[in-house]
Parts: sequence; structure tokens; C-alpha cells
Amino acid sequence: MTYKFKALLSIVLLFIMAGAGQALAAPVKILALGTSLTQGYGLPPGTEFTVQLQAALKKSGIDAVVTNAGVSGDTTAGGLARLDWSLADHPDAAIVELGSNDMLRGIAPSETEKNLRAILDRLKAVHVKVLLTGMHAQRNLGADYVKQFDAIYPRLAKDGNVLFYPFILDGVALNPKLNQVDGMHPNPAGVKIIVTRILPLVKKLVPKEGKNH
Repeated sequence: MTYKFKALLSIVLLFIMAGAGQALAAPVKILALGTSLTQGYGLPPGTEFTVQLQAALKKSGIDAVVTNAGVSGDTTAGGLARLDWSLADHPDAAIVELGSNDMLRGIAPSETEKNLRAILDRLKAVHVKVLLTGMHAQRNLGADYVKQFDAIYPRLAKDGNVLFYPFILDGVALNPKLNQVDGMHPNPAGVKIIVTRILPLVKKLVPKEGKNH
């Protein structure tokens, strides 16, 4: 083996190893499928849930790209209808935040559950790990509706064996200092609290060292 050939071989091996290192460092792709709470309704750019969550993950040592697939006013039916399109980028994990608009529109809880179950089944079929976030029904909708709606999320989480965050607005709901003037959508400070509280579960979606490709 000549000196020139050895040198060339060494250079080729270095390129191969560098490429392998880049592959190992590929960021984890997390799809955030949701409503205005995910989309960032009324928030200044850069303070949305997905942006703050991505920054929190990075601070925790997790290289992740959190895709904002939130649509203001979207129902579970809408989320299901656009799911395949949202999966086009082949995410490694997904946060599902849907159902609040179903509740506000008085859609039958059975219909909401059916749509959410279909979403979870689809994500499972394509091997995407899921974190399901829950919502509580407004108490003025009547005891029967509240009981049926509130039971949807824990039942789905148990049946699907998925990570579960019981109430997406935990620690934020009904606090004027953490919400916009409409009293329904969190302000940047409210989003920060949501991210802080949900972060431990999101970290369980992916290994700290990231995903190997």
C-alpha cells in the first residue's frame, strides 16, 4: 500500500466518521398537534408554546425541533383530518393537544373521544411516541357533560398506554396574571409555566442523547 493511497484512505475514513457523527447528532423531531394553545394565539412571536418548549429542551441538553402544528379553533375532527399531512416530516414523537374547541362547541364527548382515539391509533401505527394533554370541561356545561368529557383523556391514555398530562392549563387557568384579556389563552408568562410543568414528561418522549438516524 503506497503512502499516497494510505493518505487518501485516511481522508475518506475521516469523512465517513464525520458523517456518522452528524447523523448521531440529528435533532429529535417533535410534532405539536393542537389548537390555539399550541399555535400561540395572541402571543408575541417567539413566546409560543413550541418555541419556549424547544428552548427548554435545549437547555436540558436535548437537541429537538418542535414543530408547531397548532390551528386556532381546531376541533379533534380537524386534527384528525390533517394528521397525515402533519406526519409528512416523519416526527419521532408527538404532543396531542386537542378537544378544547369540541368542548366549547358542545360537541358530544363520544365524538371527541372517537376522533382522539383515531389520532392515537394512527400515531401508534407509524411508531410515533405520544404525550396526550388533557382538558377540563367548563363547569357550566352541566354535570353530565362535564363527567363524560373529563373522563375522555385518562381513559384514552390508559387504553393507549401513552404519556399523559392531565390538564394542559394546570397552574395557569383562571389566573388573570397568566392569561390574556380573554381569560382563556395564556400570556407569555403563562406559557412559561405550562412548559415548566410539562417538560419532565416531554423529556420522557425522547432519549437525552437524541435520536440515531
